[in-house]
Amino acid sequence: MRLILASGSPRRAGLLRQIGLDFEISAPDVDESRYPDEEPVLYVERIARAKVEGLAAADVVVVAGDTAVVHEGKVLGKPAHPEEARGMLRRLQGNTHDVMTGVAVASLSSNEVVVRTLVDVTEVEMLAMTGDEIADYVATGEPLDKAGAYALQGIGGRFVKRVWGSPSTVIGLPLHLLPRLFDAVGSDLSMFAKGRSG
Repeated sequence: MRLILASGSPRRAGLLRQIGLDFEISAPDVDESRYPDEEPVLYVERIARAKVEGLAAADVVVVAGDTAVVHEGKVLGKPAHPEEARGMLRRLQGNTHDVMTGVAVASLSSNEVVVRTLVDVTEVEMLAMTGDEIADYVATGEPLDKAGAYALQGIGGRFVKRVWGSPSTVIGLPLHLLPRLFDAVGSDLSMFAKGRSG
């Protein structure tokens, strides 16, 4: 039995390594566009599901996540350019926002793909930031491939004042949901501990 992380995100891979799992990486080609007026919770759940569905196969368990930052009802995805990143950070600084991460796990049972999904929501409070601090942070390049234009586990962590919920949800994969989801698809997370899988 093999575990596949359906993501090219080094942050999600790092979280799985953090809990001692042995896995392979296969980043699927999924259109991550949000439907007009799609609720953020439904959006991250749908994208996480789409990432795992195409990779389910015999003797494989697939896991994926998708994350959105939501402030005052507006979904902040990955900024397309530095100016958009600066705008997102100006919006978030000194305020609280929600980070929603959908996680999906898939396996094959009797030649049918079984997918289970859950969404976790964590609230984050950001420190007030000066224009220079925002500009300097964006200049590091870190915000440009992060939802909401910051990374809790990176340089951006110094601007996070408080987190209510799971830090792993903010990073991109709610680890505390994995045991329940693996059970729901007829698997056991501990099977994939380093030295045990095969």
